[in-house]
Parts: sequence; C-alpha cells; structure tokens
Amino acid sequence: MVVGAFGGPENFNLAELATPRPGPGEVLVRLQAASVNPVDVRILRGLPIGPVLPAVLGADLAGTVEAIGEGVSDLAPGDLVYGCAGGVKGLGGTFADYIAADARLLAPKPRNLSMLEAAALPLVSITAWNCMTRAAVGASDHVLVHGGCGGVGHIAIQLAKARGARVAATVSSMEKAALARELGADDTILYLRETVSDYVGRLTGGHGFDVVIDTVGGECLDRSLQAAAPHGRVVATAARSTHDLSPMHAKALSLHVVFMLIPLLSGIGREQHGRILVELAGLVESGKVRPLLDPGHFTLDMLPDAFRRLESGQAVGKVVIDTAGGSHA
Repeated sequence: MVVGAFGGPENFNLAELATPRPGPGEVLVRLQAASVNPVDVRILRGLPIGPVLPAVLGADLAGTVEAIGEGVSDLAPGDLVYGCAGGVKGLGGTFADYIAADARLLAPKPRNLSMLEAAALPLVSITAWNCMTRAAVGASDHVLVHGGCGGVGHIAIQLAKARGARVAATVSSMEKAALARELGADDTILYLRETVSDYVGRLTGGHGFDVVIDTVGGECLDRSLQAAAPHGRVVATAARSTHDLSPMHAKALSLHVVFMLIPLLSGIGREQHGRILVELAGLVESGKVRPLLDPGHFTLDMLPDAFRRLESGQAVGKVVIDTAGGSHA
C-alpha cells in the first residue's frame, strides 16, 4: 500500500513494486503480519520523520526471512522473525509483501505466538521496555500506568509486574478495567470518574506513586506530575507539548522522555532493539507477557479501514494487519 500524499487514510493506494534486495547487514523478509501504531497515523498526517513520498509506511512486522545480505550471520532463510524495522525516513515500510530490513532490528519470533500476535509487539514493547529501564522500575516500586489497555500501556503493566512492582492502571471503562486486571494490574482507576487526588489518596494514602508511566500525553502529563510521589520518576512517551514544571520542582521529580524510533532514524543503537526483542520473546514464551489484539480483522487492502479503526479511539489493544491474506495476494 503506497501513500502518495500526506493526509488521511484515503491516500493509500494498492500498487505493484519491485521486490527489494537486501543490502549489507540486511535481510529480505516476506511479511505475514504488521500492526498500526499511533506514530504511523501521525506520519501519514505529516509528522516530519516520515519517508519521502510516494512511500510505503509501517514499522512493525512478523514474517519469514527469504534472503540475507552481506555480513548477516545470525539469521538465515526460513527463520521466523519479528521487529520494528521501517516506516520512517530512509527505510522501507511493512504495509507490503516484502521489506529489506536491518538485521539488527529483528529477532526470532516468540514460538508460542501467531504471526499476527508477534507483529503487535515490537514498537510498543520496546517503548515499554525503555520506560522500565529509564525509570529503573524494581520490586519495591508502586507504578502507575496511564492508558492501561493501550498499545504501550498493556505491555508496561506486564513488564512492571515481571519486575515485581505493584501496578495501578488508568482505564476508561469497567470492561477495560477487567482487561487490565487480567494483564496483571493490581488496581484500576476509572479516570473519568476519579480525580488524581482521589486515586492517589485511595491507592497510596496520599503519598503518590514511585513511578508514573504516561502513554497518553497532553494534560495526562500534568496529571502524571500530580500523581508522582516526592523524588518520583515520570516517564512520558508523548511529550510534544508545553507544561508548567513547578510540580516537578516542588517534589524533586525526574522526567524521562522515551522515543524508541531514534535508532531507526539515526542508525545508532539498532542492535539494542534486537536484544530487547530476544529478551521479550523469553518473557512471552514463559507466559509473563502477551499481546492484546483488537478484534478487528484487516488485510493489506483494508489498510485505510485499519487506520480509521485506530483513529476512532475504539480499538482495544493493537490493530493488526494480515499482510499474507486478502485480495492483494
């Protein structure tokens, strides 16, 4: 699916392109699944980190290695892989049949997941992993995750629990509260019904949370500063906004911003993404992490509908694309 102009999902068109050839350090992957992330929507709308148009978008993938480029020694044709490998300036995209991907960005697919499930994980999981690392989340921490049933949020809950932390999550409905608890949340917060002071009082005795992970941004970052305990750590994944930092000063907070696409854009540190995905696969195979998939089924030729589903705000978990099925095949 090629986008010829920035704007809405109607700008996607089905096109026949030459199969890419893997260069040095790259592998050719036949894509079997991809997923749609909010950053894909923002790139489509014109966020200036996107590829030169016309272009194929899409970052997340799961598929089969078909060929390897010079210098690749840890992957071979026939390997089943997953990763976040494209959709930004200088790289191909995953809303296609094939991608020539940097091998450093890939890892063996978790053996107990389908291709669709595996494709849901990379971008959000690497983001959530970076949140854990930057905040140094440990077993003694009380962690608040904003957006507990969102892409990054639902993985953050599970990773924080895997580190032994106590976890609370904000959600918008009772149904999502039940899902968050299934994912491991110890407590849930219906943020439309409770104020920050209400749930900080109810869950922390007024002290605040040791770590707050904000996957929402905007006013939610202000609420995150309010919810943090003195000397707490706040991690933001959406911080292109202006805020009064007085609450940070009053409580001597630290603020960490996570933007996991930097290695894709800069070419520096890509091997770290591969290592995270290897460790993540171990957690998935041991039953400590699982993806939450939106029930909508989309094939590649239905990509505009998948984007609309994500933009609607009605999706629960990740919107995934079956790139191996549908009329495009």
